[in-house]
Amino acid sequence: MAMNIRSPHWDVRQIITVTLIGIVCGAIYFYGVDTLYNVTKIALTPTGLNPFVDGMYSGLWYISAPLCLYFVPTVGAGIIGETLAAVVEMFFGAQWGIMTVVVGFLQGVGNELGFFPHGYQKFSWTSCLVGAFGANLLGFGYSFVTSGYSHYSIGMIMALFAISTVSSLVFDGVLVKLITLNFDRVFEKMQLNNVDKSSK
Repeated sequence: MAMNIRSPHWDVRQIITVTLIGIVCGAIYFYGVDTLYNVTKIALTPTGLNPFVDGMYSGLWYISAPLCLYFVPTVGAGIIGETLAAVVEMFFGAQWGIMTVVVGFLQGVGNELGFFPHGYQKFSWTSCLVGAFGANLLGFGYSFVTSGYSHYSIGMIMALFAISTVSSLVFDGVLVKLITLNFDRVFEKMQLNNVDKSSK
């Protein structure tokens, strides 16, 4: 990549990159996702469908981790990025308080499961989708314990898990991969421009 944009080594540039991703994603989580979540939750309360809202938006809360892993493909980058985003979200005023950070940490761990088998060096479709599934698995497990899912019927639990899985695969998997493909194209153009300039 041009100018070592991606690096598995923690240096000043990588630390700044992960920090910026965490801060920006935390702001997006709070001002964007949390707002939509709350509006949808209120709107669906009379219908009895509001338990499904958590799953509908879940994938949007996971995107910091894989973005950080794209720029810093090494163990811990996803955990740090997602946890930092959760800390920022909490300080902005997220209604879940300190538990926002706890679930953010779990989501980061889950996302790294998709990249660990290849030593974090392959940012492939498979890695993104497996990571998204891992984030959802731990995120859903957290919700199962804290949101009283155990009181629901098996069919209801399966439906909740299916919706959160689809959301995670679409937003945390497919969307993030498409974003990074655009990054790839930009960085390749930068590299070609640098080669052209150096040959003149």
